[in-house]
Amino acid sequence: MASLGQIIFWSIISIIIILAGAIALIIGFGISGRHSITVTTLTSAGNIGEDGILSCTFEPDIKLSDIVIQWLKEGVIGLVHEFKEGKDDLSDQDEMFRGRTAVFADQVIGGNASLRLKNVQLSDAGTYKCYIITSKGKGNANLEYKTGAFSIPEVNVDYNASSESLRCEAPRWFPQPTVVWASQVDQGANFSEVSNTSFELNSENVTMKVVSVLYNVTINNTYSCMIENNIAKATGDIKVTDSEIKRRSHLQLLNSKASLGVSSFFAISWVLLPLSPYLMLK
Repeated sequence: MASLGQIIFWSIISIIIILAGAIALIIGFGISGRHSITVTTLTSAGNIGEDGILSCTFEPDIKLSDIVIQWLKEGVIGLVHEFKEGKDDLSDQDEMFRGRTAVFADQVIGGNASLRLKNVQLSDAGTYKCYIITSKGKGNANLEYKTGAFSIPEVNVDYNASSESLRCEAPRWFPQPTVVWASQVDQGANFSEVSNTSFELNSENVTMKVVSVLYNVTINNTYSCMIENNIAKATGDIKVTDSEIKRRSHLQLLNSKASLGVSSFFAISWVLLPLSPYLMLK
């Protein structure tokens, strides 16, 4: 006949086994219930004083009411923007973004969580997080956003100069760009000694007007004025003949790249906490 001590010992062992089984069952259920969704962002740049787009897409959900979109920014305690239950919820929005943000509400059901940012400021640069919740699960991806100023140059014949010259002007750039001239006929030539570039600060004391003059040009040749900083590159081309002047220009944003992220069903608790201090971009 078992002693009282043995009865107590085996009773404790039985309780431990039952508890271990219950815990294993809970963990197993939790693992089987985990879901994650893919979220993709695109590194982009904002032009100071204009509207910008922070691009973010996710796996679509058929129920709009189940979709939650949260935009966060490192170094900012409040939310940049929140969309849930089919509409904006800006009760926790940080003051610096008040009245400046909007999602494309009619495109959310199709997986578009992109954010329109009005009147881009220099201080808007930083690391953003696009956080998505749907009936399928949760996911997030980071986005690097740079801010500056960039504009397309206009190249004209400078009739005020003493010799045949071209004048390249672009109204708004920041940070200060480099300006390089090139020609189709003299490929690889260095025009720095026959050109003069100046930068004039605009009225808001941030952006600058770029003016560059190229001297001693010849007709029937195509010249290019190339303006570039770490955000954008713009080129203005001009060809002068005896009978006409042809122009063309284009602008290219630099360092645009996609970022893809997936997070587990339970990786949500950090969202309500302040993010780590902003890391300066290059």
